[in-house]
Amino acid sequence: MVTQSNATSERAGELRVRAFAALGDPIRLRVVDLLAGGDLSPDHLASALGISGNLLAHHLKVLAEASIITRTESQNDRRRTYVQLDRRVFDHLHPIHVELSAPRVVFVCTHNSARSVLAEAAWRTKSDVPSASAGTHPAERINPRARSAAKRAGLVIHKETPQSIEDVLRPEDIVVSVCDAVNEHLPILHQPHFHWSIPDPSGVDTDAAFDDALDAIADRTAELASRVSFQQPKRRAL
Repeated sequence: MVTQSNATSERAGELRVRAFAALGDPIRLRVVDLLAGGDLSPDHLASALGISGNLLAHHLKVLAEASIITRTESQNDRRRTYVQLDRRVFDHLHPIHVELSAPRVVFVCTHNSARSVLAEAAWRTKSDVPSASAGTHPAERINPRARSAAKRAGLVIHKETPQSIEDVLRPEDIVVSVCDAVNEHLPILHQPHFHWSIPDPSGVDTDAAFDDALDAIADRTAELASRVSFQQPKRRAL
């Protein structure tokens, strides 16, 4: 059964395919660039592009079929038309992400001392969905530079000590690995799993490296938070 949501997603996908195909030609891409500044007549476009009217007509037809341009008659001279850029089509060109729901999001790295705790702290400022963090090989303490980076960014790391993924992870959690080593050695997970390839700032061990890592994490966190909603955890049988 195709739901309304699925049908909408399929329609958006069709629009993206047509638009990307139409924009995969240098002349048509140039037409779009020219129209970004304002409406132009076909004569103006042909002159600016240095092509014949017949060739321009072909390219405009392709763009129109992809819903990228529209035409309007001149209110002064009905024999003239103007080509307009339909900017709404560009709303469909970004990647289509699946909406998710979960009782919690868990960020995982090797030591649970820097990247994962920074991600957990950043998440709290972007979402009401609970979060946690863990490591596959927990360190003895949270990296002091991670705490300093969080403080500079106005974030707070509440975790006192690193924790093991075995003690933290629950079956319904969304898992986000922020460490390549963890992503490549995690066993197959049955819950949603995303990976962010964030360089380890501990290897460089400078404030700038930790700030850069947090900036990258914060950008990814904001995007994911926008499409994850809270879901009550299922009751476990006693």
